[in-house]
Amino acid sequence: MTNRLTAGQRVWCVYDWANSVFKISVSTVFFPLYLTEVAVADARRSGQLCQSALRDCAVSLFGVSVQAGSVFGFLVAGATVLQLVVLPITGAIADRARNKRAMLGAFALAGAIATCGLAVIGGTDWRLGAVFFAVANLCYYASVVVFYAFLPEIATPDQRDNVSSKGWAFGYLGGGLCLAANIALIQARELFGLTQADAIRICFVVCGVWWAAFTLIPLRRLPEQAAPPSPSREQGGALLVAGFRQLGQTLVQARRFPITLAFLAGFLIYIDGVNTVGAVAGLYGAEELLLPVEVLTMTILMVQFVAFGGGLAHGWLAARIGAKRTLLISLALWTVVIAGAYFVQTGQRLQFYAVALGIGLVIAGPAALSRSLFSQLVPKGRAAEYFALYTLGERGTSSLGPLVFSVVANATGSFRPAILSLIAFLVIGFAVVAVVPLRRGIRAVGNPEPKLV
Repeated sequence: MTNRLTAGQRVWCVYDWANSVFKISVSTVFFPLYLTEVAVADARRSGQLCQSALRDCAVSLFGVSVQAGSVFGFLVAGATVLQLVVLPITGAIADRARNKRAMLGAFALAGAIATCGLAVIGGTDWRLGAVFFAVANLCYYASVVVFYAFLPEIATPDQRDNVSSKGWAFGYLGGGLCLAANIALIQARELFGLTQADAIRICFVVCGVWWAAFTLIPLRRLPEQAAPPSPSREQGGALLVAGFRQLGQTLVQARRFPITLAFLAGFLIYIDGVNTVGAVAGLYGAEELLLPVEVLTMTILMVQFVAFGGGLAHGWLAARIGAKRTLLISLALWTVVIAGAYFVQTGQRLQFYAVALGIGLVIAGPAALSRSLFSQLVPKGRAAEYFALYTLGERGTSSLGPLVFSVVANATGSFRPAILSLIAFLVIGFAVVAVVPLRRGIRAVGNPEPKLV
């Protein structure tokens, strides 16, 4: 079997390249730190000492008093509520609509515009930016539901591990290149007469434009399969109602496939731990390890390029020992990496670089292989609906990791026990996936078995 991608598979991977800038530059690097900085300024304006972002530095988040350093974690947890309203019907509508590409484009464009809107954050006014982030986050995940649904249409069962892994790998490469451009702008800000805050706000705009511009490629070239026949041409509100109805049918049908649901449960547990580490890594380095922003951004930049190789390596290994074994190895390595992060000494850059290298090697694996494995555990022609449940479940449980992290940090006044608490997600997820009989699950939904699972 060749590892070369077809034209349709290559343009599908371009959307990973396009949207990765939101998760890498925005969600991981610039927004958490910048939001925390502005929230601290707001607390200080009210006369608080703010010995650190977690001590004597409270702000009001939707009427609740929280420490400024915990705002981002609580924001990510709270943003899930909006997603729980929209994501359940996105997949059902995508399977019934005549043009999934139009849905992909609409969500991507709205998310890109909201990302550009983050540029309004400044001074002590962080709340409007928090709203824009919630909208961009919603659109990102809604677009992902539609995007994932294309995978069974462009790749055979034996190709999907390779295609999905390369998509994630090139996503990290594209995200890394955009991050490099943003870092270069920040480093050269004085040449343009910009403050650091001004440069970061411009970076938000760069990310939004990148996301929108590269999305045009898959929108023009992705193959579009006709929607299944329906008694009538549903439009507007009728399509929305039909989407809710179809979602209900999907939920009922899904209970017939307990192995699919068991794998989904394991995925939701371990991916919450993985995503939370990515979301709070910069905050951990800045507030707990007291590393300068330059070190953090350069380290995260390094992770993106290492992740490109790590993603390709996961695809290569899956082709030889199977996706399930490769996934379990990746989760075991994640546990080691998080434990290592706990023991990094304050201010020790080399130790932090070593942990970042480990993260880069394994960060793409769980998401890429889970995406391809789940595509084989869903009935043919229902991919968007099931990937809606997949993404909905991820977003619905995604509040738990940041919530646990923020609660532990608030209670202990330190991010070290908070980061260590995330190991539980990896261990439990590993145990669940290890006992799931994937081949039996693939047969149960009526899909052909790949040579290796």
